[in-house]
Formats: sequence, structure tokens, C-alpha cells
Amino acid sequence: MHELSLCQNAVEIIEQQARQNGASKVTGVWLEVGALACVEESALRFGFDIACRDTLAEGCALHILHKPAQAWCWNCSQSVEITRHDECPLCHCPTLHIEHSEGVQIKSIEVE
Repeated sequence: MHELSLCQNAVEIIEQQARQNGASKVTGVWLEVGALACVEESALRFGFDIACRDTLAEGCALHILHKPAQAWCWNCSQSVEITRHDECPLCHCPTLHIEHSEGVQIKSIEVE
């Protein structure tokens, strides 16, 4: 379950940023997950809860934002957004070249 290690790394960064800004508690976190990041949302939520234990982020609200990937279709010569790696949404051809698909990123942190 790589989601747990992703969450542990994210919580380290979140806690570091909260401390640097004089926060006493993290109340909300927004994570952006790329469409092709191979991350299971339920496992991410579970791992995040575990990783937040005994930190400034314990009990904070987790908001997950889903971001489509960018791909180039070799058949219709168009740049398209996709949510899974199967076919072009315009011409339905499977000849896609993935241009950009980010993994998991911390987008925002809410603190007290």
C-alpha cells in the first residue's frame, strides 16, 4: 500500500509548513491527485488518518481534488484531457501519448 508512504511524506511536509508559520493545529488539507497516479482514494484517506496521528494535523479534514491527465492523440493530432488510460475522448482511438500526469500534490493547508 504505497498510499501510506505517500501520506507519511505529505504529513511531514504539512507539519513542517505549519510549524514554520506558527500554527498550533492543521484543520484542513487539500491534496490534488492525478488521474493516472494509481492511488486508491479510500486507501489514501485511511493512510492519511494513520499518518496524522500525534501530529499537528490529527483530526484535520482531508479534501481530495482529482486532476485529469494531459495526453496527445496520435490519431486525431489533438491534446486531450483523460481520466484513465484507455482511449481518446474525441476519436476513441487508443493511440495516446501521456504528456502530463501528476501524482499527489499538497495544494493547500488550513491552520489555526
